[in-house]
Amino acid sequence: MAQGPIRRSDVELVRERARLDEVVGEHVTLRGAGIGSMKGLCPFHDEKTPSFHIRPQLGHWHCFGCGEGGDVIAFVQKIDHLSFVEAVEMLAAKYGVQIQYEESGKGGGDRPDFGTRRRLLDAHAIAEEYYREQLGTEAAEIGRRFLTERGFDREAAERFGVGFAPEGWDSITNVLRGRGFTEAELTASGLVSAGQRGVYDRFRGRLVWPIRDITGNTIGFGARRLLEQDKGPKYLNTPETAIYHKSSVLYGLDLARKEIATQHRVVVVEGYTDVMAAHLAGVTTAVASCGTAFGADHVKIVRRVMGDSNPSAGLRLNTDGRGLAGEVVFTFDGDAAGQKAALRAFEEDQRFVAQTYVAVEPSGMDPCELRIAQGDQAVVDLVESRRPLFEFAIRSAIAQVDLDTVEGQVTALRMAAPVVAGIRDRAMRPEYARRLAGWLGMDERTVLRAVHDAARSEGRSGGRHAETVEPPSGTRPPEEDEAPALPVPRLADVVSRRDPVGQVEVQSLAVMLQAPQLLAEAKVAALPDDAFHVLSLQGVWDVMLAAGTLLDAVTGALHPARYLEQVLEIAGETVRPLIVEIANLELPARTEPALEKLGDSLMDRLTELSITREYSVLKQRLQRTDPSDGERYQEILGRLAQVQERRRSLRGAGD
Repeated sequence: MAQGPIRRSDVELVRERARLDEVVGEHVTLRGAGIGSMKGLCPFHDEKTPSFHIRPQLGHWHCFGCGEGGDVIAFVQKIDHLSFVEAVEMLAAKYGVQIQYEESGKGGGDRPDFGTRRRLLDAHAIAEEYYREQLGTEAAEIGRRFLTERGFDREAAERFGVGFAPEGWDSITNVLRGRGFTEAELTASGLVSAGQRGVYDRFRGRLVWPIRDITGNTIGFGARRLLEQDKGPKYLNTPETAIYHKSSVLYGLDLARKEIATQHRVVVVEGYTDVMAAHLAGVTTAVASCGTAFGADHVKIVRRVMGDSNPSAGLRLNTDGRGLAGEVVFTFDGDAAGQKAALRAFEEDQRFVAQTYVAVEPSGMDPCELRIAQGDQAVVDLVESRRPLFEFAIRSAIAQVDLDTVEGQVTALRMAAPVVAGIRDRAMRPEYARRLAGWLGMDERTVLRAVHDAARSEGRSGGRHAETVEPPSGTRPPEEDEAPALPVPRLADVVSRRDPVGQVEVQSLAVMLQAPQLLAEAKVAALPDDAFHVLSLQGVWDVMLAAGTLLDAVTGALHPARYLEQVLEIAGETVRPLIVEIANLELPARTEPALEKLGDSLMDRLTELSITREYSVLKQRLQRTDPSDGERYQEILGRLAQVQERRRSLRGAGD
């Protein structure tokens, strides 16, 4: 049964059970960095000096170099390129947390409950193991020959998990029944089909490729026809199931995701053997859609893995000439179907910030055929020969007509002008219009006018590129489910290291967030609501007070990690990053007694600064008050005396 969000209590239990130092330690070499703190080289950007800090007791991490930070779930999301739900489920499975889902208020979501999902994944893991074993049998000789003819040896087959489904009608059915799976579970898995006499194997006498999600779990299979008597489709995939949705699955992504994130490039090919050939040739960022065209959901997945989110990134280049947002390179066959697929990709291009290209082999060979004919380097060269998708789309449009005639030129202009008008970046349209004029042999002004008219026509019809809603050059509108990006504040932008008052305020907040149990309750309770001079830090203090449980954390009635969670829970998007950064700030104390002494000193100094500011305000007010207004004048004098007495008492207590 499909369910809604994961229960909040289960998410909290995952956070509690999953040890941050253990999870991070799988990717980062950590060493001690003071009380309750560890540090190492950040896994999210290149650095030589460690600036990545974690506080296991608080369950939070922060990099002072790149600004990334969060809790254990956020770390798994970032390092493995997962959604929130995927990260929680992955940690839950690792730390033995049985998670449950809320009932969806919208008639059910699209994810199964945890128990059902686990059973379906187990069934696919068993099936993959069985199919891989069968590839070594005598009956699978035809499958091994198929692989050999395409340049794939045994090692390649094992690397990609290729297997063989026997011809029998109940081979995998009996295997799974023997492992305790019910007929209902078999049907739900998509590994079998239902007939009048019961269920039977979906894949028979075929070579099979495991299709995995981004975490590496097998969720379906793609199967290639081998036998002449098999009258089914050339490729047969798992049907839609609770765990397999072809519109949001990319074959090879589990193998390519880290390279995609590192290189900021993804190469989209058309089939399983093309992915294998590309990876073996050295193009390790290759992926393919599974039985469907590359669509909007695939775009979202690629953008998440590649970090394709900065609207201005595509306008700035790395030293190798690539846009910082990266590249999406589509490879298609040179035939009509390949051209049609490339033009469909152009429709999706507008969803990317990354620069989008197409690579088409002139003789019509796909990457697998090209590798067989010309070797690994030819596949690499094909990708490097990419050209902008805009240009390919325009040239494909005009290639259909005879440009040697006036009628052909006009027809080509009518076909190509909307393509140029559909380019997301307005600044690029005039240049492509000029190129189009050259390709058509027409006057430049005529072509520019046609492009302008096409854009206006789109606007009047409410088309995808309506002029009234198009974003400025180099930007893109947010997705329907995406909020506009807000600038993320950094502590270095808020407080200068040379500002002694600012440093006292930052460290005061840090010790209250990191080790509130070491502070004196009376001193924390005495802090005024407006205790901070730096405006952004006052905003952090406002949130800490609004949580209403600071004194509980000070007295030990509330764990510091739980207090921090409560503060972050009510914090707004602009102040939350500051809180995370402050909670991971390294303090100048190496032992707990030293930290307790530092905290006591900071509370006194913070109180003294507050009193000094109050005294200054009152003194200025006194100077503006007419002495003839005796009552008002005496009131201010009395308050000044009280403030002076408080300051003397504070200093006396510190002596």
